[in-house]
Amino acid sequence: MLDPTIKPRSQAEDIRKIATDLGYPTDWIWAWDNYKPMIVELSRSLNLRRHVEIGAGRDPLFLIDEVRTHGFDVTISDISARELSLAPEGYEKVECDIAAPDAIDKLGREGYDLAYCRMVMEHVPDVAAMWRNICGALAPGGVAMSFFPTLYAPPYVLNRMIPERASRWILHTFLPDRHDDGDNPKFPAYYDHCFSDEARIGPMLKEAGFSDWVILPFWGYSYFWKFPGLKQLDAAFTNLAQRRQWRSLSSFAYVIAIK
Repeated sequence: MLDPTIKPRSQAEDIRKIATDLGYPTDWIWAWDNYKPMIVELSRSLNLRRHVEIGAGRDPLFLIDEVRTHGFDVTISDISARELSLAPEGYEKVECDIAAPDAIDKLGREGYDLAYCRMVMEHVPDVAAMWRNICGALAPGGVAMSFFPTLYAPPYVLNRMIPERASRWILHTFLPDRHDDGDNPKFPAYYDHCFSDEARIGPMLKEAGFSDWVILPFWGYSYFWKFPGLKQLDAAFTNLAQRRQWRSLSSFAYVIAIK
């Protein structure tokens, strides 16, 4: 017989345990290395099989062979028909603007158990609309996960402040693989609601229709590694922010929201 004084563990607690079991630190490299394992473990532990990847473009998270191995049903979506056309065959593909009023109609209401995106949210001018549409596309009990850069890390503040033409030139100069015809093109960045502070994210998620959420912040990046002196100064500042858990100066975040 169940002890009535013992509360059942919530999905949010399950999600925190998944991150802990994967060895969650607050280091940005871990965030990149474990984004995919996190999706796999969320799917396995919470039985989330019907996936939609937002902003997947030409580079879906899971290869078709991996989709079959894990037993997932994956739909990929993107605002760009060109990006979707460059994706491998074998996926259900949906062209849609995730922040547009017709996004739920295009994706299908309550058609998915898990929605996720990486490095997409900063390019969406209306993130509140994005979260509302994602929530509408999720079945009851569904989960959404977004991995994105956060303000006020210095590189993103600079990227938001300087004109798009200038930021594009800087990126193409110092990261030549980021040209428009390459595998990792640059898109305009707005950083709307790109924070790891729960006080700034939580009300928006609640209004979108989510019942609970987990926010995991990370610190660090490689943008200044090619600049001696600045690299060391920035690393010292970032390490201090990480030790003090200053979320206003985090670099990335996972936001995992439960419908």
